[in-house]
This record gives sequence, structure tokens and C-alpha cells, in this order.
Amino acid sequence: MTPQDMVLTPLGVRFHGRLFPCAIGRGGITSNKREGDGATPRGVHRITGLLYRPDRLARPAPWAAPIGPTDLWSDDAGDAQYNSLVQAPYAHSHERLRRADPLYDLVLLTDWNWPASVPGRGSAIFLHQWRRPRFPTEGCIAFRRDHLQEIAALAHPGTRLIVA
Repeated sequence: MTPQDMVLTPLGVRFHGRLFPCAIGRGGITSNKREGDGATPRGVHRITGLLYRPDRLARPAPWAAPIGPTDLWSDDAGDAQYNSLVQAPYAHSHERLRRADPLYDLVLLTDWNWPASVPGRGSAIFLHQWRRPRFPTEGCIAFRRDHLQEIAALAHPGTRLIVA
């Protein structure tokens, strides 16, 4: 492990010498992630992308991509595009990335079950803003808005996220 690794601990995520309080999945941490179980997958993951709402935030890093009005994320295990960015209109089950609430105003994408996704192994494992302090997620890791912005500014493609 290096200071450039994000390491999930019982107190939060340690990254660049700081400890950022966070929330994890309502199902805890699991080695056997399944779609809909609400658990955060155990393992060493990589940050693969950074998305942001340009109507709500300034670009957080040069490599960040804007979230557009038609951006969705497929969570349908029977879909060939399962666990990937897709565009509306979209016939399969999905999550809207451009939400009314601020949870996805800034999103760090992980390589959990990507790019070669296995149907039913879980989708949309992101780092995003929390609903309220330590309120559980559906499997993601969530942070206070200002902390997430700081993490996004320090992270880069390939940053390791270690969930032990």
C-alpha cells in the first residue's frame, strides 16, 4: 500500500495522509457480490473514470467527463451493456446518472465487474456523495461533498481502492 492508495478502514477511507469518513453498502462488505444485495465488494479495485454535473460543479480534474441529460448506467444483468454507461432512451433496467438529488453530482467510477462484466455480479459500484453522514448505500462508498471533491482532485485513472 502507498499513500496514493485509497484504503477503506472501519473509520473511513485513508487517502493521501487524510482520513475521510464514509458510508458503505447497507449489506456491509462481501467477497460474493451480487446485484441488489446492497453490499460493497471486497477487493482491490481501480478508479477508471470521473464524472461530474457541469450545471452544478466546476470540472474537478482535467480528466473528468460531464454527465449529460441522457446518461444512464445499465443495471440489468440480462442486458449486453450490463454495468456500463448507456444513453436514453434505454429499454433495460438502469440508473439515471443525472439525478434530481446531489448524490451523483460527482462520481468516481471503479472497475468492479468491468470491463468484462459477469451478469449478476453487481453494477454501478461508485464513489459518490452521501445522502447524510454514514447513511448506507446500495454498495457504493459515499462521502461528504467537500471530501469527495478533494478525493476527486487527488485521484487519477488507475488509483487503487482497497476494500479489505
